[in-house]
Amino acid sequence: MKLLLLIALTAASVAHAQTRWQLATGYRADSFHTQNAAQFAADVEQATAGALRIQLRPNNTLFKLGEIRQAVQEGRAEAGETIMSSMVGDIPIAGVDAIPFVVHSYSDARRLWHLQRPLIEKHFAARGLKPLYVVPWPPQGLFSNKPVRSGADLKGTRMRTYNQSTVRIAEMLGASPVDVPMVDVNRALVDGKVDSMITSAVTGVENRVWGQIGYFYGINAWFPKNIVFVNAKAFDALPSTDREAVIQAATRAEERGWALSEAVASESMQELQRQGMTVGRVPAAFESELKRLGEKFSREWVKSVGTEANLIFIPYYLHR
Repeated sequence: MKLLLLIALTAASVAHAQTRWQLATGYRADSFHTQNAAQFAADVEQATAGALRIQLRPNNTLFKLGEIRQAVQEGRAEAGETIMSSMVGDIPIAGVDAIPFVVHSYSDARRLWHLQRPLIEKHFAARGLKPLYVVPWPPQGLFSNKPVRSGADLKGTRMRTYNQSTVRIAEMLGASPVDVPMVDVNRALVDGKVDSMITSAVTGVENRVWGQIGYFYGINAWFPKNIVFVNAKAFDALPSTDREAVIQAATRAEERGWALSEAVASESMQELQRQGMTVGRVPAAFESELKRLGEKFSREWVKSVGTEANLIFIPYYLHR
């Protein structure tokens, strides 16, 4: 009887010591972001010997993508993932990575994130949140149904848009913006409603656009980033060893995620080529034109956001 009681007490103690988190994400289980998050969860469980288990809830199954940050902030989920630019209404500084033609490479994107991170941490802390890691999507490129050698080739065409930045890009290039959700892109192309669009090569592959559009240009318009974060109270409630395990796993997830993003970007462009599309860069003169557009965007953004924006862009442009 004493032995049975000891076993029961031990089991109860183990059960009590185990912590379970739910990590909500709006992306599909087969997305490289979700697969990276799954590895992060597995690393945490292994490092804590099962004391902390993170259940990944992909594809909007727990909360819709736009609801996730608020749900984690309110403690309805312990952790979550969202795209950073979705938070600009509440945290304007989160939108810096969605300013077009400022970041031209993964190296630039890393440098921009290092400047942005302290500000994101400050705003998250004020909301009871703690950032864990950030991973970019592959860069946004230009799809077109005809060759593009300069901005003049886009004047008078119809460009698919999906947010204010893409609308302004279309207008600056003299194209007519056409608001089309990604799920309707192929139909819009078939019906001749869209001549071009700015999105990643990955999105082009997922939507099999090669049947309707023939050219992809790697203009690296911007590198949108996803952020994985946790409720600060949930994090602080962990034993110090488990907190350290989470931080270390997050560091590995960020490194792994950036490498995955680069690999996926390269693989997607190769797939577009295999499907018969012409893949390449626009001429240098057009790249310079796009760079000037980016500088205009960034000046306007700094003016609208204020002092914090200068904390990012002044060192970013000074140390290019």
